Amino acid sequence: MNILLKSAKIIDALNKDLHLKKRDILIKNGKIDTIATKIDAPKGTKTVALKNLHVSMGWFDSSVSFGEPGYEERETISNGLKTAALSGFTDVVLNANAHPIADSSSDIVFLKNAAAGFATNLYPLGCMTMGAEGHDLAELYDMRNAGAVGFYDFKAPITNSNLLKIALQYVQNFDGLLYSQPLDVHIAGKGSMHEGTTSTKLGLKGIPALAEEIQIVRDLFILEYTGGKLHIPTISTANAVKLIADAKKKGLDVSCSVAIHNLYFTDALLEEFDSAYKVYPPLRTIKDTKALIKGLNDGVIDFVTTDHIPLNIELKAVEFENATYGTIGLESAFGLLHKIFGLEKCIALLTQGKERYKIEKNMLIEGNKACLTLFDPSAEYVFELEKIHSTSKNSMAIGETLKGKVYGIYNNDQLVLGS
Repeated sequence: MNILLKSAKIIDALNKDLHLKKRDILIKNGKIDTIATKIDAPKGTKTVALKNLHVSMGWFDSSVSFGEPGYEERETISNGLKTAALSGFTDVVLNANAHPIADSSSDIVFLKNAAAGFATNLYPLGCMTMGAEGHDLAELYDMRNAGAVGFYDFKAPITNSNLLKIALQYVQNFDGLLYSQPLDVHIAGKGSMHEGTTSTKLGLKGIPALAEEIQIVRDLFILEYTGGKLHIPTISTANAVKLIADAKKKGLDVSCSVAIHNLYFTDALLEEFDSAYKVYPPLRTIKDTKALIKGLNDGVIDFVTTDHIPLNIELKAVEFENATYGTIGLESAFGLLHKIFGLEKCIALLTQGKERYKIEKNMLIEGNKACLTLFDPSAEYVFELEKIHSTSKNSMAIGETLKGKVYGIYNNDQLVLGS
């Protein structure tokens, strides 16, 4: 497919020659053929001319969940990848939280095969332990050979310190990346939101910041002892940022991410007992959101994620304490992040993180594979239920005014555009 993008403003701070310049971009057979001030469309070329068209390198999300296999009513892989494409994401890392859970090489092969042929690339994670039960290591080496980009018992903390130690030592043989969920389950107890003024007022059991921070301290001590590569997903507290900053100063190979909703929303929203806002890690205080934003600006936090978790309605339309943790976030990601950081920083955040997973970062230059996101940053609109492409509709962003509309993506020689 040959495509000509007309008058596209390029947002790419890594490319000083083209950053903030308006150019025509000719794509032939999946590669960027020419970038110039004006290009006449060759015969047989589809011309794309969109209002206030902006283009960047393809966006990346390190934490998405779909339902397939086992929970297709929440989200199939095909619809999940279509939703990701319409939300601007050319590459997503899939969590191991379906049924059966991905803890063997055959499971990874199934996911890779199910995602083949789509515009958005899917990179699966495998479980660190068999059945994500935290007892015995899963087939880490075999899963890596089958295409797993890391190992993570999704949202399940590793309570056995020696198991984490052994795993970190083992994966160094093949340069594997381990995840460790920052949660001490004994301190968290049966909490369902952040422990603080709001939880006290509502009479709900809280999850203190200490539950996250004490686990991070343990993980970093083990990492310092063993070496290896560790990723701490979706941190949420001010002190967590400081702990990871100190570890990086020591030279430890640790990375971390933050969910976009933890940058924008706070626990004050839970006063209406709306289960849409029940997520893990929980929404914290304004002090925490400010520290997380500063952590991204300072480079301590490595990348953002939507932490997209589709859930069918019966898991959410119940009493707050009985509701399941999770929100979808792909469709609202750009609009929220743009409001927080402004355009250039927002795009920088959405295009970083691939290196941690050894995923190719296709620079926006002539001769490279075309891996592009198309968007209009000026559009403002209220995010409504009807705008959700996901099968599940459990979004905490419904009713929020977002800034920036995604047109779609071009990747794998496919153009995917929304209405």
